[in-house]
Amino acid sequence: MKSPDGVNILTLFPQSKETDKGQITYAVQYQDKQVILPSVVDLQSKDIDFSTPFSITKVEESSVKNEWTTHLGERSTIPDNYNEVKIYLESSTAKLNLICRAYNEGVAFSYEVPKQSGLETLQIEDEVITYNFQDDYSVWATPERELGVTTSKSIYTKTPISELKPGCERPLLIDCGDYKVALAEARLVDYSRMSFEYNPEHQFSIQSRLEVKLESLEQDVIKGNIVGKLSDKSKVEMTLPFQSPWRVVMMAENEGTLLEHNYLIANLNPPSEIEDQSWITPGKALREATLTTEGGMAAIDFLASHNMQYVHFDAGWYGNEMSDNSDATTVTLDPKRSKGPFDLEAVCKYAKEKDIKVMLYVNRRALEKQLDELLPLFKAWGVSGIKFGFVRIGTQDATAWLHEAIEKCAKYQMVVDVHDHYRPTGFSRTYPNLLTQEGVMGDEHSTTNEQTLTTMFTRMLAGAVDNTVCYYNSRVEKMGSHASQMAKTVCLFSPIQFLYWYDRVPSSPVKDDALWGDTRTIGNEPELEFFDAVPTTWDETKVLKAEVGKIAVLARRKGNDWFVGGINGEQPTSLPIDFSFLDSGKNYKLKIYTDDPEIKTRTQVRIDEMKINNQSNYQAILKSNNGFVMMITPE
Repeated sequence: MKSPDGVNILTLFPQSKETDKGQITYAVQYQDKQVILPSVVDLQSKDIDFSTPFSITKVEESSVKNEWTTHLGERSTIPDNYNEVKIYLESSTAKLNLICRAYNEGVAFSYEVPKQSGLETLQIEDEVITYNFQDDYSVWATPERELGVTTSKSIYTKTPISELKPGCERPLLIDCGDYKVALAEARLVDYSRMSFEYNPEHQFSIQSRLEVKLESLEQDVIKGNIVGKLSDKSKVEMTLPFQSPWRVVMMAENEGTLLEHNYLIANLNPPSEIEDQSWITPGKALREATLTTEGGMAAIDFLASHNMQYVHFDAGWYGNEMSDNSDATTVTLDPKRSKGPFDLEAVCKYAKEKDIKVMLYVNRRALEKQLDELLPLFKAWGVSGIKFGFVRIGTQDATAWLHEAIEKCAKYQMVVDVHDHYRPTGFSRTYPNLLTQEGVMGDEHSTTNEQTLTTMFTRMLAGAVDNTVCYYNSRVEKMGSHASQMAKTVCLFSPIQFLYWYDRVPSSPVKDDALWGDTRTIGNEPELEFFDAVPTTWDETKVLKAEVGKIAVLARRKGNDWFVGGINGEQPTSLPIDFSFLDSGKNYKLKIYTDDPEIKTRTQVRIDEMKINNQSNYQAILKSNNGFVMMITPE
């Protein structure tokens, strides 16, 4: 199978010693390079023996040339072009269909198990896929599982394939020298998720396995992690017929192109089930942490005057989120978080008058117990969205519950932000009310610029990330700089972008000692105009410079305006910016915001203005762990 441009090739049942095992085998090429050597897909089930040799009984081939549009993405028009083959396989013990696609952005395959042998359901003990490489390439990976659960909020390390630990997260970025490869998963909605580890049976090989099942689930009251004992039950149980999630191999000459092509994950999901999406509003959000009526009103006033769209009320509004006794159908304040008073319905009414939307945090304990009650109640209160907290992930039942919950939210016109360890696999195309999710070591962990620049080309290949951008908190200096914090709003895509995560509005009922000290009160620095102006969704995206862990520059267009964000890591650099992406024959006004210790403000951000066109160049001088943003508007 070849991609439409002929660059990517997926070969099924290649001639090799692997075919002697009687299992499904495949190989992948990119630009005439053998990316993945002959490798095996091994399905393990007590109900059906998939290990005996298969015969091909029928082959169906098709080609799709398509595009779709969205107001919620990194680009408004998304190409969706591929060649597909469906191969019907039969052995003495099993029937199995392979569905394979070759895109210009990569290749993907899925398997389909039809009804057979009088079976109504099928239990899958494991699905082991090998990815055999030619050399001990470097991989950017998260560490092994913690407490039996793969973690999605860990530090990335660069390691050779031969030292890859169990439980590494998707997508998995691999440096193959003059090209990059990412192993990923798409359309995971009712299945156990995959994770990666070293495959000791081959010299330079990775294998994926399905997430282990847990029993006796508990939630750590400090970290919030879901923990439990391992279960001996099957990892997946499906009603026949069924189709597995897609197993994806993304390929490009560099990490920047991989990021530009991350829409491949969405393309492997069905089109939107929501016909009228006009109620799905992207935007910038502010966390209101005082949980008081006065604080809520003050936050809404601030949002309305700063072109922000959401006020978010965090944990504590309905009691202790970690307690099974807390009731999210009531406003019952956790005394450790707020003394009140907090009239949520009055705040929702005031927000509607100011054209501001309200989002509420709800922990998975209340969600699993009360979601069907909460949705109509929240709708009546005037709530527009829910942030899911500490959801269970990985196992089939956890995955199925989460995606069913998002679908239920759509029926009540609720947008969703899933926090903690969940990572997307493209479900936002089918249910675009899932606007964003965490699944990242974000700013609440004081993440360095180096880690952010690794996240951009690993985790961000899967889709939107809620990084919880902060600005005035002292941790900014530990992470990078104020200009690099500003750049995250451009570089880290999220249709709901949280700003000022640790900061309070000036009229908040909780005051700081002084406005210009090391405080968490939002000030009036001139560069805040950029936060006011920057959008959260885009019509076009270009990666101008990319090197994992070291530097990134992205340019994104909304309408006629362009926004550029640049972040660098430890190494100081002089970086030429080429404006050839602008329309020819037009003149533009450029505002650039950079770090400058000579500026006498709390944030020390310098603002310069100039006239440019698509022939212009700019030399960005960046010190260690600095950044910059640009706002470009046509004259």
